[in-house]
Amino acid sequence: MLIQWLKLVDDVAKLGDFFMVIIAVRALAFDMEYARWLEEHNRQINELRSAVNAHAGDNELRGVVDKIMSHYEEIFKQKGNAAKADVFHVLSGMWKTPAERCFLWLGGFRPSELLKLLSTQLEPLTEQQLSGIANLQQSSQQAEDALSQGMEALQQSLAETLAGSLGSSGSTGNVANYMGQMAMAMGKLGTLENFLRQADNLRQQTLQQMQRILTTRQSARALLVISDYSSRLRALSSLWLARPKERIIRMGIGNGLIDYPVGI
Repeated sequence: MLIQWLKLVDDVAKLGDFFMVIIAVRALAFDMEYARWLEEHNRQINELRSAVNAHAGDNELRGVVDKIMSHYEEIFKQKGNAAKADVFHVLSGMWKTPAERCFLWLGGFRPSELLKLLSTQLEPLTEQQLSGIANLQQSSQQAEDALSQGMEALQQSLAETLAGSLGSSGSTGNVANYMGQMAMAMGKLGTLENFLRQADNLRQQTLQQMQRILTTRQSARALLVISDYSSRLRALSSLWLARPKERIIRMGIGNGLIDYPVGI
């Protein structure tokens, strides 16, 4: 990853756009911070798994669980700082693997889907816990819908603003009008950081509420489930990228042509 990013920075530098170089360097810094965060997270998860398998007491488990929850808070802070430099990099999930990016919602996991996953993996749950998780899932879904609708409205407004700067022939029209429209578009893009912050706040609050609903041992199990699911997505990405590629051979069959895939 480091070599790829250094090559990107070098390529951008050759174009002479030093502002883009600064953005690329800051994006690289966040990617490296995330890699370090993930390494420490995996170490803490292994510690938690060992404690669970050893049937550690609630006090010991609670200490490890609280440490992991605090570690989650760190990545939310890092994402917020990175978004100030390049919100597109964070929202698009370029710091994640390809499979993880397929499931991203506003730069991270979708809280309601996480709760749906956990509700099937943490049985048995009491009626009170089931009710608490159901209510949390409903409120999370409503908050997600509101943010998604806000993003759609922003995209529509941005498209209309950019379209308004086009002349009748498809050109950018006069310079003053063009600059005014672009300034309006820039102002609207500035709200992206707020959407990301609200989404991350929702993710963080969901994790905290989940911990309050579950027992210490269930919370430990939940963190292991979340980590294992993410690990499988990363493994899926590695397998996908390493899969045998195919080339197409066009063969004449009768009066027609057939494309025949051949593994290479």
